[in-house]
Amino acid sequence: MNASIIVLLGYISWTLVLLLALAVYRTYLTQSGKFKGLKFQADGSDVPEFGNRLTRAQANCVECFSFIGGVLLLAIATDSTAITNGLAYILLAARLGQSIVHLVSTTNMAIQARFVFFLIQFGIVIYWILTLFATFL
Repeated sequence: MNASIIVLLGYISWTLVLLLALAVYRTYLTQSGKFKGLKFQADGSDVPEFGNRLTRAQANCVECFSFIGGVLLLAIATDSTAITNGLAYILLAARLGQSIVHLVSTTNMAIQARFVFFLIQFGIVIYWILTLFATFL
């Protein structure tokens, strides 16, 4: 497998890990009696702070998949992974970093670090898009 395929699988796997953690967390809240009922707010606003951060970290992975996963899928489908392979692992590391920082802290420094991790991902995807445009136009 090439780096783009591994990173796409890693990104999807990380999103699933966060989703499973969220399901386990919500089950724990319900079973322990710390949360009444089985209906949770989609934004995580009705659970303790860690639950809110976990909800947002998972949702953020899903939100960013459209441009990160989309470009990786395009590169794979068009046999253009030579464009994405070089920075693919950096992008995944930035994605993991953003999520982990989101889970552990909401300090101003942590928010800035998350933004830096997001900018790394965004910049890489913009570079890939421009390169793909140049290749196919």
